[in-house]
Amino acid sequence: MEIPPNQTIYINNLNEKVKKDELKKSLYAIFSQFGAILDIIALKTLKMRGQAFVVFKDIGAATNALRSMQGFPFFDKQMRIQFAKAKSDAVAKIDGTYVERKREKRKPEEGEPKKAKKKAVEAGSGPQKEKPARSGPELPNNILFLTNLPEETNDAMLQMLFTQFPGFKEVRLVPGRHDIAFVEFDHEIQAGQAKETLQGFQISPTNAIKITYAKK
Repeated sequence: MEIPPNQTIYINNLNEKVKKDELKKSLYAIFSQFGAILDIIALKTLKMRGQAFVVFKDIGAATNALRSMQGFPFFDKQMRIQFAKAKSDAVAKIDGTYVERKREKRKPEEGEPKKAKKKAVEAGSGPQKEKPARSGPELPNNILFLTNLPEETNDAMLQMLFTQFPGFKEVRLVPGRHDIAFVEFDHEIQAGQAKETLQGFQISPTNAIKITYAKK
C-alpha cells in the first residue's frame, strides 16, 4: 500500500559512522532549501541507526525534497527517501491532534534540552556577528568567499550545498577558522549563479551564509 504524501519524509541508508549532531545539522543544511523545517529526528539507537525523519511545514516542500534528493550521495551513501507512515509530533502539535506519550528512553536524557539550548546560544555568539570590512565594489571571479559559517561546518556540508551548481570544483576550509571558507568554480558566471542562489542561505538555525567574491 502506497504511503500518501505528508509533511514528514523518512530517510534511510544513512552513514552510521556520522555523529548524531553532525548528521542533523547536515540534513538541515541540504533540506532547508526546499522549505521551512519544523523538526529533524535522528536517533542512534540500534533500531534507528542509519535512519532519520525530516519534518517540513508543508506537504509541497516535503514532496519536492523527496523527488529532488532521492538517491543523493550523502556522506558516501545514497539516500533512500519515502514519506513517513505516521504523523510527527511537531505537525500534531500545530494541528491540535497531539497526544503526549510516555517515552522511557527520555528519562536518562534529562537535562539535555538545557545543554542543547546553551550550545545554541554559544553557537549564536562569536565571529558570525562581525561584519567584514568592504572596500570598493566586488570584482567577479571564479572563487567565492564564505563567511558567517557555524562552528560545526565541515567539507562535506559545503560540498553538498555547492555540488548542485554547474562548474563546481572544490571547497577549501581555512585551518583554525571555522567561520570562513572558499568555494572554487570553473568560471565566474557559474560562481555568480551559486552566489546569487545561496546568498543568505540559512545553513543552521542561527547562521545565514554571507557570500562575496574572493579578492585576487
